[in-house]
Amino acid sequence: MFDAAIVSSLEKCFIEDLPGKKPRLEELTAYRNERFSFQLVYRMSGVPSQFRGFAGISVDSDIEFTVRTVEQVPVLMPVFPSACDDDYIKKTPGLYPDPLIPLLHKGTAVPVCEEETRALWIEAAPGEGMKPGAHKVTVTLTLGEERLFEGSLNVTVIDADLPSQELLYTEWFHCDCLASYYNVPVFSEKHWKIIEDYARVAAENGMNMILTPVFTPPLDTHVGGERLTVQLVDVKVTENGYEFGFRRLKRFIRVCRRAGITHFEISHLFTQWGAAHAPKIIARVNGEEKRIFGWETDSTGPEYRAFLSAFIPELLAVLKSEGVDKNCRFHVSDEPSAAQLPVYKEAKKGVASLLEGYPIMDALSSVEFYREGIIEHPIPSCDHIEAFYEAGVPELWTYYCCGQHTDVPNRFIAMPSCRNRIIGFLFYKYDVKGFLQWGYNFYNDQGSYDAINPYLSAACGYFTQAGDGFSVWPAQDGTAYESIRIRVFAEALDDLRALRLCESIYGREYTLSLIEEGLERPLKFADYPKDPGYILETRKRIDRAVAEGLKNGK
Repeated sequence: MFDAAIVSSLEKCFIEDLPGKKPRLEELTAYRNERFSFQLVYRMSGVPSQFRGFAGISVDSDIEFTVRTVEQVPVLMPVFPSACDDDYIKKTPGLYPDPLIPLLHKGTAVPVCEEETRALWIEAAPGEGMKPGAHKVTVTLTLGEERLFEGSLNVTVIDADLPSQELLYTEWFHCDCLASYYNVPVFSEKHWKIIEDYARVAAENGMNMILTPVFTPPLDTHVGGERLTVQLVDVKVTENGYEFGFRRLKRFIRVCRRAGITHFEISHLFTQWGAAHAPKIIARVNGEEKRIFGWETDSTGPEYRAFLSAFIPELLAVLKSEGVDKNCRFHVSDEPSAAQLPVYKEAKKGVASLLEGYPIMDALSSVEFYREGIIEHPIPSCDHIEAFYEAGVPELWTYYCCGQHTDVPNRFIAMPSCRNRIIGFLFYKYDVKGFLQWGYNFYNDQGSYDAINPYLSAACGYFTQAGDGFSVWPAQDGTAYESIRIRVFAEALDDLRALRLCESIYGREYTLSLIEEGLERPLKFADYPKDPGYILETRKRIDRAVAEGLKNGK
């Protein structure tokens, strides 16, 4: 007995699910340069022993497709039980779908397990086959000479390209976690190759800004502790002050640009949650490497201020010489609270004149930082964005992390994918210019006491809801496996791009009406449809409007 169905990328298919109960996907619209996806979900009983383990697949179309398996991983903490709403697929430990893994046998073998539902992620690879018009896509599964399944999907390719991805988007890139996981020396040739491969996957999923560790980022580090040193800038203490070397920083910039990254987010100049201390800074003193600043350093003390006064002008000169200074953003401290406002204010005051003309931005939730003029470029969490939106913050950004677990969008493994993808429509509604998330590849536990294996500890050692700390999975060869979550977020960015294209034809008011058509209330970050059908139908409505506008020469 074999049961299978073609479903959308917004479905998450668990081992116990029945394919026949999943909503069928019959048609899709896409653009000539769009990486669109769908899934084949299947389940088999009574597999002949000689075929147990794998089947064959073919995808017949003039569009080129790649096929990957959706693998299941153990999730021991899918939610914070005392802090979550009801919009989760499950709240109990178990196996959850997320990593997207290449097929076995050099891409020819599909796993078949008795009484286990599996899924295949089938994705268009834009190229010459993405010609405008109607395309029929036929998916066939075979077991030996037996045809197990044949199903079709109609794809309409619109005669246009999506505009470039202009939303500034960063997920924090943790160079130390890559060195730790792969057990390679920091900034060895192997490490550089891994960094470039991970940066390329990030860029392929819409990320265009990268956390740049001029000094080891003072993030998620327990007080008094240290993360593995990944300092790009050489520092030497001399009789006359400091000397700086920027060879590794220049290489990092060039590696990332080659991978497709265009913007650089300079690591925080002060510690997390209030800016009370300096980050760890390693320097050569009398011929020896030693830490010259860290937890013992008062952030507003004269020694560290003198250091920054020497360092920042030279850093800016290097960024200018590399042609990226106008594409850089700077941080003071991550997530300061209202109670920490005085210390943050004093720390920022010490660097503001040195960074005049360059944006300083930080993730925070208290609108008082903006109202009092302490920060011009706040990044509020998406559950606090309304106050900042109403305050008229220009060039508004937003972020989410483990704290955004109720009502608002997020991308935890236990959440339905529509809760991930809805953010593209919200970005458009709120005219959001940038998005930050803290964990592209955070493979540590809370406080970075230890490294973790994400395949065994998706919650980073019970630190966060599973999936919050990373959106890519480490492959054995030093490359990154994509996840359902990073691909669905990339589809949200494609929705935003489609909306921008629609706006260029019809204007903002009409385009906004397309995403709120039929809704009882205006779309908000904490109030949006929970139905994947709404996203799919709205996207088709946008695409039809674009196609009609282009046809009529608008």
